[in-house]
Amino acid sequence: MKDYLAVGKVTSPHGVKGELRVLPLTSDLSRFDYLLYVTTNWEGELKEFRVTSARLHKNLVLMKLKGIDTRDDAEKIKGQELLVERKHARKLEEDEYFICDIIGLEVFEDDVFLGVITDVLHTGSNDVYVVENKENRKEILLPALKSVILEVNLENKRMKVKLPEGLDEI
Repeated sequence: MKDYLAVGKVTSPHGVKGELRVLPLTSDLSRFDYLLYVTTNWEGELKEFRVTSARLHKNLVLMKLKGIDTRDDAEKIKGQELLVERKHARKLEEDEYFICDIIGLEVFEDDVFLGVITDVLHTGSNDVYVVENKENRKEILLPALKSVILEVNLENKRMKVKLPEGLDEI
């Protein structure tokens, strides 16, 4: 598992004093209310910054980091992900996972290999896992429902599922 989790991506500077426009990469926007530190790629190396302010603005977060005081400084991290250490991530509920941990899992039904999770789609009611099988060039859109997902084993990078009737025939 990764040591860091992405919570946002810097889209552009905001103003001239180093404030950043950040696209949230988390479903928990309240996370930004109590975010103290973020790590990002700064001049080729990971560097931790203190968050001095963060506020929601439309679909973005406007964020100020200590030490990034000019528009030029902010331009240096444009396009970079803002990361938090996994130990500082919010606690997950049972049967809840970080997307970065789900992507790459091998998916099986009754010991039959279906493919590897390559993406997670967010729908209104539940997430959908994109499962790709390079051997037969099939793609399955797997609803993330308790009736479908029987077991997730992050250590072994495996997921056991029971496909809804007819899903494998599409």
